[in-house]
Amino acid sequence: MISGYQNSKFANERERMVEHDLKGRGITEAGVLSAMGWLLREEFVPESYESRAYADYPLPIGMGQTISQPYIVALMTQELRLNNYCEVLEIGTGSGYQTAVLAKLAKRVYTVERFAELSAKAQAVLGRLGIDNVEFYVGDGSGGWPFFADATKGKPEKRAFDRIIVTAAVPGVPR
Repeated sequence: MISGYQNSKFANERERMVEHDLKGRGITEAGVLSAMGWLLREEFVPESYESRAYADYPLPIGMGQTISQPYIVALMTQELRLNNYCEVLEIGTGSGYQTAVLAKLAKRVYTVERFAELSAKAQAVLGRLGIDNVEFYVGDGSGGWPFFADATKGKPEKRAFDRIIVTAAVPGVPR
């Protein structure tokens, strides 16, 4: 197993998740397997759900939201075909677990969350883990990343991304 946390409380459960739930279901991308084998998923769930952190189903994280099941996180990430040059837009920060997986594989992650409380918790966890290639924004992600002012042109511009992942429930794909 590739992990900096072999001696952590849930090391066996994390290894089982990687071997059974991910590899056993067709996840083959080494970077995805490595990132998910390294990250302590229990850091991203409420303490009352810690013992189920590596179960292959979603768990509540507050505000009526959930952390996605590990297999879905792995599958969505694998389908992005990330490399360390990619800048990724994530719509739906949630607990920050998917964000952290993306951040281990991409150059930079820009993540939008509509609930300030969830964004703050995710920022705190990623900070504790030393993951610093993420920019957070609290707001409605249906419009993408917010406009920014380009001082050289004097007008707002949209940011371009190499990959976009929507991890939140949406009624339709925004233009």
